[in-house]
Amino acid sequence: MNINRIKQIETENKIWLIYLVIISMSYFANYYEKDYFKNHNLKSKEIYQKTNTIVFITLIIIYLYFEEDSIKSFKVKNKSQKKKLYDTLTLIASTAVLISGIIFLYIIIDDKNLDSEIAFN
Repeated sequence: MNINRIKQIETENKIWLIYLVIISMSYFANYYEKDYFKNHNLKSKEIYQKTNTIVFITLIIIYLYFEEDSIKSFKVKNKSQKKKLYDTLTLIASTAVLISGIIFLYIIIDDKNLDSEIAFN
């Protein structure tokens, strides 16, 4: 039995619960975004931006967890060529996701007019 992999799965299960909260918060933020565009309510704009900032900071923390895990796996020696390939691809993908989260967070903080559509994916 691989105890480390089981612990990793347990951590990932907790992350799935956090994703459910993030989805709820994103739904909540969209309500305020819609109110801002319909009614020009500046308070709704502020709530939308703050909520999305919290969402993407949380996502970046999650993405950092997966990035760290990918780096650890990538550094393991004595593995098959196929495993090396998968670890390389996983590291590239997790790095891209982390970078996208950072870019989205930057846009959320910098876009004062809500010109860009932001959605975690």
